[in-house]
Amino acid sequence: MRCAKYGFTLFILVLILCMTGTGYSQVQEGKQVPLFSLKGMDGKAYDLSQMKDRPMMIIYFFDAASRPSQESLLTMDNLAKKYQDADLRVWGITRSPKDSVADFVKKTNPAFPILLDDAAVSDAYQAKFILPTTCIMGPDLTLLDYFQGGGKTTNVMLVKLAERKLQQKEVVLAQALSDEAVKNDPKDAKAQMIKGYAALKAGQLDDAEKTFAAMTAEKGQGEILGKEGLASVYAAKGQSEKALAMASAVENAAPERAYIHAVKGDVLYAQDKKAQAQAEYAKAVQNPGAEDFQKAGAYNKLGRLYASIGDYQQSRDLYDQAVRIDPYYVEAMANKGVTYEKEGNWDKALDMYNKGQSLDKDDVFASALARRAAQMIALQNDAKNRERIDKLVEDLSKRYRSQKKIFTATTEDTWTSRPMVLTFVDFQETGALSERDGISVVLTTQLADELNASGRVQVVERVVIERLLEELNLGSSDLADPETALRLGRVLAAQVIGTGSLLHMTDGTMLSLRLIDTETTAIPKVINREISTDASLKKDLHQINREILTTIMAAYPLQAYVVNVSGDKVMINLGSNQGVVTGSRFAVIEEQEPIEYKGKQLQQAPKRIAGLEVISVEPDLSYCRITEQERPIKQDDKAVEKIGDQFTKG
Repeated sequence: MRCAKYGFTLFILVLILCMTGTGYSQVQEGKQVPLFSLKGMDGKAYDLSQMKDRPMMIIYFFDAASRPSQESLLTMDNLAKKYQDADLRVWGITRSPKDSVADFVKKTNPAFPILLDDAAVSDAYQAKFILPTTCIMGPDLTLLDYFQGGGKTTNVMLVKLAERKLQQKEVVLAQALSDEAVKNDPKDAKAQMIKGYAALKAGQLDDAEKTFAAMTAEKGQGEILGKEGLASVYAAKGQSEKALAMASAVENAAPERAYIHAVKGDVLYAQDKKAQAQAEYAKAVQNPGAEDFQKAGAYNKLGRLYASIGDYQQSRDLYDQAVRIDPYYVEAMANKGVTYEKEGNWDKALDMYNKGQSLDKDDVFASALARRAAQMIALQNDAKNRERIDKLVEDLSKRYRSQKKIFTATTEDTWTSRPMVLTFVDFQETGALSERDGISVVLTTQLADELNASGRVQVVERVVIERLLEELNLGSSDLADPETALRLGRVLAAQVIGTGSLLHMTDGTMLSLRLIDTETTAIPKVINREISTDASLKKDLHQINREILTTIMAAYPLQAYVVNVSGDKVMINLGSNQGVVTGSRFAVIEEQEPIEYKGKQLQQAPKRIAGLEVISVEPDLSYCRITEQERPIKQDDKAVEKIGDQFTKG
């Protein structure tokens, strides 16, 4: 009896050693996977070390002669063919005989390379005996998830991959993967949950609500996850009371659940109950019951709260926790960079922004903040430029305190357009606690870059404004006063200031932007728009930029004098410095005498006497061709920019 017992134990130990192979210590979650180079069926060499910069890689070990072993690979292959823009990079690896592999490739025509292994790689990945074996790798080829076997494990893998794609903001692929998992097992609560959150992330609130509501009809885990999801949907729809009621129901039924406290925190923060919100976020990071993306989000929100009160080290620790849980959490990386920025540590800030960009090159926040940090580092290393800004800020602060403008009229020419100068004043942020820090900075930086690139508008350097505000000890509450903002704009010689507010909601941000004329205090444009904080932000800002430019051109058309006329060519005294570009059109006008009627002088509109089209531009002058004329054009004739089919005197 004793011998039989020892014999069975020895058999188990040998079996474990055989199954794990000699490379057991080489493949561990959280560690970099073993590197290799294998030849594919297409004859090419595939070196895993060349994939280190990819955000995600999947290695799938399978038997080319076993249909169950191929199941997950074929699912991913179908999705890759259907969603060709998605980032789904997979290498299939097999030890099957070459003729079996060739038959598999011929029948399926996979979008992925199929690599031939002589067993060494399979050994290193403990994928020799149990197939399929799936490895999901993140940044720097760090092993995130490891799955062995088919059947139920197939669904577990698909759900986890869907969650990873949700973390990467590849919402469409996340939905497709979760749909596949639900199709395989309609009772898979986690698959349904990811499907609901993918819809929520995509802004499809009704679809998300439908998915979560259906889950509440189930018993056990499905009901709890469904109610948790419904609370998120209600919060996103602004139905605060329903969200809190559903959150309380989950808390009573499953007190270990964490995410529900993050939802409560969001609602309470939006109600300006910040102390209560902080307590809920703290519970969200302490309770064990949550998915990775939920837990990471709670750490990020708590980090935002600590950053808002100036406790940057504590906030950075929380952001680090978020990234450890979710390696694709670009928001937390950028938020950490903002804390370094607020301390003046631009090198560390840039490093964090660059890390975020390496994971998501389309992230507008990381990109805009990285450009700004690089500019600040360049400024710190440029003594001459620093001296220029120091002197400018000193002069501006004196002028602000004495309420003098930066420029006074030194010429009698009141007709010729000066360069259009615009300045942005940071927007007031209210409402919910946004996932992102620095939204106002990104918004004004991105708009400034686009407006400056247009050549028509010159935006005051942000560093000048920040330094001036610091010198004058003006905070965001001071700038909320319209008169203070106007005084600041006038001192900066800006003809127009852009100011307004950002109202953060659970599912987006409402922007209210006002353009104000610093001379007349008139408001030529108000832009109210809901903007996102994901990849579509770039498109939102581009449209806002076009609206601003259209407003500037219509409300402040360029005005010029004719310098000279030579044949059919006319020179005017405006150029690229004032925003003139090739193709710009001007109307040459002639002022009309006023009409006297019942003792009043009635001013007539100017008469159009010719049309010009710019064919060549220099910094301060342009050459035009005459497109039409009623009388010969002469020196000192006035010209006004033509916008579309209309022209305005200004």
